[in-house]
Amino acid sequence: MKLLLDTHLLLWAAGAPEKLSDSARSLLLDETNSLFFSSASIWEIVVKRVLGREDFRVDPSRLRRLLVTNGYAEIFVTSDHALAIDRLPSLHKDPFDRVLIAQARAEGMLLVTVDALVTKYGEGIMPV
Repeated sequence: MKLLLDTHLLLWAAGAPEKLSDSARSLLLDETNSLFFSSASIWEIVVKRVLGREDFRVDPSRLRRLLVTNGYAEIFVTSDHALAIDRLPSLHKDPFDRVLIAQARAEGMLLVTVDALVTKYGEGIMPV
C-alpha cells in the first residue's frame, strides 16, 4: 500500500516510537508498504516550531534527512492538490491536515493518522 503519514506520525516514528500504536508500528515495518511524507508536513513543523509549540521542537532539516535515509519518499504540494482541497467538506479548519487529505486522495494513497477529526473525512483515511 502507498501510505502518506500525517505529521504527528512522522514525528513519533522519528523521535518517539513509543507513542506509536501497535497497528501504526506494523504498517511502518511492513516492507510491502511504500511510505511517504509530504512537504506540507515539513512546512507545518517549521511554522509550529517558530510559534513555540512544544510538540514541534524537532529540527525539520534533520527530520527530513532521517525520513529520506530510512526510505520514505517525499510528495510535494502541487496546484492539483491545492485545487482538491476545495472539494473537501469543511469538517475542520487545519490547513495542513486538509492538504494531506487532498494529496492522499489525488495520489491514490491512504493517509495514516491519529487525528480523530481527520478520520471523519472517511475515504482514503486510515486511523491508527
